Amino acid sequence: MNNTIPLWLPVIYTLFLLVLVPVYWKHYGPANFLWFSDVALFSVGVALWTGNRLLLSMMAVGVLGLEIIWNIDYFGRLLTGRQLLGLSEYMFRQDLSLFLRGLSLFHVFLPSIVIWLLWEWGYDTKAIYYQTGLAWLILLTTYLFSDPKENINWVFGIGNKPQHTITPNLYFILVLIFFPVVVFLPSHLMLNWIFN
Repeated sequence: MNNTIPLWLPVIYTLFLLVLVPVYWKHYGPANFLWFSDVALFSVGVALWTGNRLLLSMMAVGVLGLEIIWNIDYFGRLLTGRQLLGLSEYMFRQDLSLFLRGLSLFHVFLPSIVIWLLWEWGYDTKAIYYQTGLAWLILLTTYLFSDPKENINWVFGIGNKPQHTITPNLYFILVLIFFPVVVFLPSHLMLNWIFN
């Protein structure tokens, strides 16, 4: 473990995961862990224990921007009562228990931990390449093995439902291009500028 990290942080983080995993598994099923945010949640846990700067940087380039947008959506609705983007819509569903929704508040603390660790360790510029490879593997697995109704990582359509405008295979190819070009590259450039 990196000596700049107080021991209590990975310990509490790990205890949180030990609660979240069985609850999510039972309620959402194992495919839910293919969401990029869930992959980042676990990967940051590993980075906390190992001090792996590349792994941390991969998660930063892959999901930090998306997590910040999720927070804007969540707190925007919390403050205004109006849905902005719908990314955090499930946090306001009355059919989900407060406990289950409370576990999803990891979206709030995860970006703070990632930014703090980047500040401590710096950003590894190789992350964009490794994250692209990992993302393509996750997207392919999601596309082949998950239920289209769940639309994990939006591999079947933008938003909650599968799209039917173009063929599913063409749409999936566009998703494979979208994440590296529209999400990862701008994040990489920004992170490199700020943390290196």
